[in-house]
Amino acid sequence: MTDLQTHVVDPADEGRHEPTDELLWNESHYLDFVSHDGSLSGYARIGLYPNLGVTWWTTVVVGPDRPLVASVSYDLAVAPLPGLAVDDAGYTFAGVVGSPLDEFRLEAVAPAVVHDDPADVYRGAGGRATTLDLDLTWSTDGIPYHYDVTTRYEVPCLVGGTVTVGGERVAVEGHGQRDHSWGVRDWWAFGWCWFAGRLYDGTRVHGADIRIPGQRIPFGYVQHPDGEVVTITGLDVTEVLGAEGLPSSAMARIDPLGLTLDIEPVAFAPLVLVATDGRVSRFPRAMVRFTAADGRKGTGWIEWNQPQAGPVGQ
Repeated sequence: MTDLQTHVVDPADEGRHEPTDELLWNESHYLDFVSHDGSLSGYARIGLYPNLGVTWWTTVVVGPDRPLVASVSYDLAVAPLPGLAVDDAGYTFAGVVGSPLDEFRLEAVAPAVVHDDPADVYRGAGGRATTLDLDLTWSTDGIPYHYDVTTRYEVPCLVGGTVTVGGERVAVEGHGQRDHSWGVRDWWAFGWCWFAGRLYDGTRVHGADIRIPGQRIPFGYVQHPDGEVVTITGLDVTEVLGAEGLPSSAMARIDPLGLTLDIEPVAFAPLVLVATDGRVSRFPRAMVRFTAADGRKGTGWIEWNQPQAGPVGQ
């Protein structure tokens, strides 16, 4: 069993942090959800770049039988310390920690676009205008887990509230993951694969396969229904790339448990990330279905960071 003292999260870290002077210093809150019946899913990310003077807002709603609804801006104002509230250019959102490490609420009203084909994001298609309203709460359902070598922690959660797209209001009851990180975030330096989900027996899985040239670095955990937490010591994620580099399938091999997961992307929500110096990374995210080698199933989210070798049209 993992020595949780190595991975304990300080409740004070739920708040904002003073930035250092690196240009790409970033503070990020990421939150995802999948409804228990698997029909609706989404994620929101508030990414603060105070030294660039911008906030990234990248928020989507998707489902196996739904189009992609994306609310995205990379140049909103930075909220003053200590809050996470932005009201700028028609985007109004606030992330509020209720009880530290127990609850996080996101309220948002923002413009959005609808894409029938998620790959249109890569092609620069405009999509159909709509609005996206969120009122969701992430309640901790497991052990908050701090990485041991970087300033980042992950929290398995249950998620409840409402999502409204245009005039369609949908109640959400499901599960998800939230994370909070701070430090230099250079999306264009190297690739990775990150995933998190819940198997139907209550097992939580989270992994990050960091793909620095010449080495692979694993992070993550498996949290069993009885409360045991096992730190990942080895992780190998392989994927089959489809059209536009969107993975059509993947497999994760997780040690020390010898756990193997087949990963089926069922609803994509990609992004194109452009650095101030022109570097480009494609960032396919997807709601997925997990199937373990022993037959257990579940749902969650996955992402790949795919830095591009040359200019790519947005």
